[in-house]
Amino acid sequence: MSTPYIPSLDLNSYINGDDVQRKKFSDELGRAFNNSGFVTITNHGVSQELIDKLYENIQAAFSLSTDQKQQYEKVELAGQRGYTSAGKETAKGAKTADLKEFWQIGQEVLDDDPIKFDYPENEFLAEIPGFNEVTREIYQRLESNGKHLLRAISTYLELPFDYFDQHVHNGNSILRGIHYFPIPDPDALPDDAVRAGAHEDINLITLLIGASADGLEVLTRSDEWLPIKAQHTDIVVNVGDMLQRLTNNKLRSTTHRVVNPPLELMKTSRYSVPFFLHPRSNMSLASLKSCIDEEHPKVYTDMTAGEYLDERLREIGLKN
Repeated sequence: MSTPYIPSLDLNSYINGDDVQRKKFSDELGRAFNNSGFVTITNHGVSQELIDKLYENIQAAFSLSTDQKQQYEKVELAGQRGYTSAGKETAKGAKTADLKEFWQIGQEVLDDDPIKFDYPENEFLAEIPGFNEVTREIYQRLESNGKHLLRAISTYLELPFDYFDQHVHNGNSILRGIHYFPIPDPDALPDDAVRAGAHEDINLITLLIGASADGLEVLTRSDEWLPIKAQHTDIVVNVGDMLQRLTNNKLRSTTHRVVNPPLELMKTSRYSVPFFLHPRSNMSLASLKSCIDEEHPKVYTDMTAGEYLDERLREIGLKN
């Protein structure tokens, strides 16, 4: 998928390309993040077979009974691991909760980094062992792709190309499997009930791999909602609030939403799997000095990634 507003970029041209190709990719990615905050990525190394396997397991997980799923719901973890039932997450500023349930997988520290003790264990879905295997593999592949994208962004920002590496090594990233469940009686819904209300993501960047149906829309600079119709094999990438804060609005965290389908499709499900790339909680989000000048005065107060995440989880209702 490519439109004048949402460009499509070839990630392989950056990972395996020459210096000219890598610079071109960085420039195009930076311009897109400066303008729309969104791109679609092709040739990312995640096979169609693996994507299909992922969605098969996601669908199977949400097909379990309510009692089975709720065994994995840990309210004390604020939705950061395991299952989160319907009615728990509300877009910032909205009054009605999103029409969705989700499952979150977090970082598994595989080296001797003491940060492993800061992270809760992932919930192992006993009923569907394949779910745990495929989501772990997808997590690792999207994390790797995300690191390449952050290196390209570093080049665009004229930072050392590995600027983000130390901050995202064993970062607090999350893979979220989402089920936008069927609505048997749409007329009974509140007028403002939607699958996902208009919002901006919390993290540095988000990588969304596939989706089982249309519905994702982006708010353009001219205040028009633009549907994103990526191919099932594409990765849709967008800027999150943390990167926007760090760059003092140079890179835009774009408002997006997931709208309800036509009435005749309200009784069907939609599945989606975004990867929210977070840094380590101690990373400072203080705006880069290179992004501050007389025309662009500093907008945000200084805080760490952990402090900002805590603030936002409270705003969206996942944390008291």
